[in-house]
Amino acid sequence: MIQPLLICTDLDRTLIPNGEQPESPQARPLFRQLVSHSQITLVYVTGRDQVLVQDAIAEYELPIPNFVIADVGSSIYEIKNNQWLRLTDWDNQISVDWQYKNQPDLVAFFTDFDHIKLQEITKQGLHKLSYYVSLDIELEPIITKIRAKLEAEKIQANIIWSIDEKAQIGLLDILPLSANKYHAIAYLMKKQNFTLDNTIFSGDSGNDLDVLMSPIKSILVANAHLEVKEIIQSKIEQTGLKDSIYIAQGQSSKLNGNYSAGILEGIFHYFPDLQIESKN
Repeated sequence: MIQPLLICTDLDRTLIPNGEQPESPQARPLFRQLVSHSQITLVYVTGRDQVLVQDAIAEYELPIPNFVIADVGSSIYEIKNNQWLRLTDWDNQISVDWQYKNQPDLVAFFTDFDHIKLQEITKQGLHKLSYYVSLDIELEPIITKIRAKLEAEKIQANIIWSIDEKAQIGLLDILPLSANKYHAIAYLMKKQNFTLDNTIFSGDSGNDLDVLMSPIKSILVANAHLEVKEIIQSKIEQTGLKDSIYIAQGQSSKLNGNYSAGILEGIFHYFPDLQIESKN
């Protein structure tokens, strides 16, 4: 019998097979079968916003989750009867970092800043302020200036930098300091009465590291970025993190370790009984 389990997973290039490596054809259907069990609570943990998560669910025929941690941890939704209910308690918790200010309030701080361009309204969030930055511009002086302004306004924030490789543009996100994937998962664990014994996370990239290197049982899929694998391997050697991190290898002919195959491999590593259940 399956015991209660909180399964949290990143989407792009983790559950969603939108990377360069091949997907095992049976993996997603098997994952869908496993998480359909009533004792399993499924959480998507992603940088996508609500609309983009809904698009991904439709395009890739993903199972409907119980919760979605979106916008890199700055919003959490509970899905009930196909209704997305935003958890305002989480909003209230992280708003403390921003002195109870919202995205429009912070926009005003940076109206006269050069070299940053406000992203479209659809890419903003209540507690997520996002800009475009040209890849031709030196980044460090920009971030230094932004940090100085935030500190002057007593705003505690995370500044996250990434690159849209397809569009060849830099993406700069400003979030409350406590708005990240790890803290959001920890919040749901407490809310839903899960512990480290029955919570699991899977990811592939640098913005998953706060969870991958935490005490939460974690899975790094085989198609993960090489630099992330190296960071995790180094951490294992330094701290003995091996009990809470599993790197998928693709040890089965049916599960090659990439994407959902890697998630399943990791789940079966931590919870061998589930492999038996999934075959029934």
